[in-house]
Amino acid sequence: MTPAPSNTELMIATIARLLEGVRHVAVGASSPIPAAGAMLLRAKNEIAGRERVRISILGSEAHNFFTNGGVELFDCAAQGRIDAFFLGGGEIDGEANINLVGLGPYPQSEVRWPGCFGSAFMYYLVPRVILFREEHSRRVLVDRVGFVSAPGTSDGLVRPGGPHSLLTGRALFSFDRQRKRFVLDSVHPGHSAADIRANTGFAYDGAEEAPETPAPSAAELEILRGRVTGELEESYPQFVERLRSERA
Repeated sequence: MTPAPSNTELMIATIARLLEGVRHVAVGASSPIPAAGAMLLRAKNEIAGRERVRISILGSEAHNFFTNGGVELFDCAAQGRIDAFFLGGGEIDGEANINLVGLGPYPQSEVRWPGCFGSAFMYYLVPRVILFREEHSRRVLVDRVGFVSAPGTSDGLVRPGGPHSLLTGRALFSFDRQRKRFVLDSVHPGHSAADIRANTGFAYDGAEEAPETPAPSAAELEILRGRVTGELEESYPQFVERLRSERA
């Protein structure tokens, strides 16, 4: 009997849907779930005879078109040649601002995170930025971030890039750039709209009874558990072990 999809596989399939229509996806070095979603879309397109999706995973040898890391990534984004990218944060607020610096007054922050790197640059330039955090709690999804590493919106500026959606381990939100607010689109199996409201620290729009996030199809699961898992192993061997253990 085929194991039911895990929550991780649900998120991977959701990312593949969010990326539909893109030509070039860039993924950071520590982003196995976004990378798997991009690979799933690429495989589906190839099987269906649609346009091939180009994937650039920083740190990968098999799935990376760049030879000089971030320098080429930023140059490619500035030329408008990256259609989608992923960002996360120690904190994400209701206006899609992200905090990658830390907690407490800067620079004497009590908790320090990796830092901004090129997050603001990519956020301004890439048209489809998907915010991603597995943890869905008031600790992460806050009313206002303590430090704005990269702003979700920029009044008065020409800005081709910005937030498209927010995916967590519990739910999927879209982002309304005009109103500067998230909208709850769906809730993952095992959770409810009330559960999401209770565990989200910012205000957002959406019906009191949100639909359930669609599960991956049998065809998607077959691709994910076969080809995609094999492709992931080169860059994320520990994550592949987790995927396989979740299916047991």
